[in-house]
Amino acid sequence: QVQLVESGGGLVQAGGSLTLSCAASINIFSINSMGWYRQAPGKQRELVATIPTAITIGGRTNYADSVKGRFTISKDNAKDTVYLRMNSLEPEDTAVYYCNANYNMRSFWGQGTQVTVSS
Repeated sequence: QVQLVESGGGLVQAGGSLTLSCAASINIFSINSMGWYRQAPGKQRELVATIPTAITIGGRTNYADSVKGRFTISKDNAKDTVYLRMNSLEPEDTAVYYCNANYNMRSFWGQGTQVTVSS
């Protein structure tokens, strides 16, 4: 089992920035990959960004086209935490953001954190 705890959401004006954090309950070296997804009201959950976390050679970050150049996913192995830095936020980025971990051929989710961008 992997518990994921997100934090860092909130209300921000368009053009502003936020950083989301996702703390894992286990060493992220043992997790294949982690990522951020979001779900806006009335829409399906969609991928935002992913990052490889296992001790393997290769692998790279991946971003949705809508956030490329504005969002950055990163990790801190010592803290077992993955971050999502969001710059130049737009009202269309308003959603509940969920952290995801792929571990032992299972997918685990955090409880979500609300991001609201006002125009």
